[in-house]
Amino acid sequence: MNFYIVDDDPSIPMILRQIIEQNMDNTVVGSANNAKSAIKDIMLTDVNIVLVDLLMPEISGIELIKTLKQLKPALKFIMISQVRDSDLRAQAYEAGIEFFIDKPINLVEVKTVTEKVIQSIQMAGKLKHIQSLVGAGPATEERPVDQQQSKKEQVLAILRYLGITSEAGSSDIIAINQIMLDQKVNFRDIDFNSIYHIDDHEKKILFQRIRRAIKTGLTNLANISLDDMGDEIMIEYANTLYGYKNVRNESLYLQGKRSSGGKTSLQHFFDGLVQEM
Repeated sequence: MNFYIVDDDPSIPMILRQIIEQNMDNTVVGSANNAKSAIKDIMLTDVNIVLVDLLMPEISGIELIKTLKQLKPALKFIMISQVRDSDLRAQAYEAGIEFFIDKPINLVEVKTVTEKVIQSIQMAGKLKHIQSLVGAGPATEERPVDQQQSKKEQVLAILRYLGITSEAGSSDIIAINQIMLDQKVNFRDIDFNSIYHIDDHEKKILFQRIRRAIKTGLTNLANISLDDMGDEIMIEYANTLYGYKNVRNESLYLQGKRSSGGKTSLQHFFDGLVQEM
C-alpha cells in the first residue's frame, strides 16, 4: 500500500515512515511540509493513503483533504493531531478522514489505524471483484446511490456469490442485515418478536427458513473450495460467514470423507455479514 505524509514538523514523516514500512507491503512514496507541495506531488504519484497534519500554515489539513477528495475521490485519509477540540475533529470526519492518530506518535496506534484503513481498501476491492463476477458491475464513485440501497446491493452481491438469492430465506437475510446496520446491534440483540410482530413459534419458522438458505450457501462455498482452494474471496467468506473449519468439513463430506458436513451459526453468519459491510 502506498502512503504519503503531510506535516510541517520534519520529524513526524521520519517517525511515521519507520513505523509504516515495518510492513514490507507498505511504502511511503513521498512527504511534504505544506499543503501546496503535497497537492502537486499527490496528483503525480500513485498514492492510496494520505496522513495529514491537522494544523498547518496557509492551508489547513481539513482544507487539504477537501481539495484532494475532489481531485482524487478514491484516496483514504488519516488525520494527525495533538488537538483535542471536538468541533475540529468533527469537521475532520465530515471532510472525509477515516481515523485520527494523536501526537505524540504511538507505534501501536499507528500500526492499528493504518491496518484498519488498508483492510477497508482491500475489502472494497474484493467487493468490486465480486460485483464483476456476478454481473452487477463495479460501483462507480460518480453514480449517486442511496446509502441504504448501496448496502442492499452489497449484501445481494455476497448472496449471489454464495448462490442463494433464489432461496426463500434470502429476503429475510437482507432485511435482518439492514436491521443490524440501522440499529447498530449484533444478531443476538435483535428483538424479533417485537420487530416482526411474531410469536416464538413463528420466530422458529423464520429461523428455519434462514438456516436452510445459509446451509445451501455453505454447500456452495464448499464446492467452490473444491475447485479452487486458493480463491481469496472464498477464503474470506469461509472465515467470516461460516468459520473455515466448517467449510472444510462440508468439503470433506461432499467428497465422502466425513459422515457429516460443516455446521452453521445464525449469529456467526449475520455478524460476519455486517462485518463485510
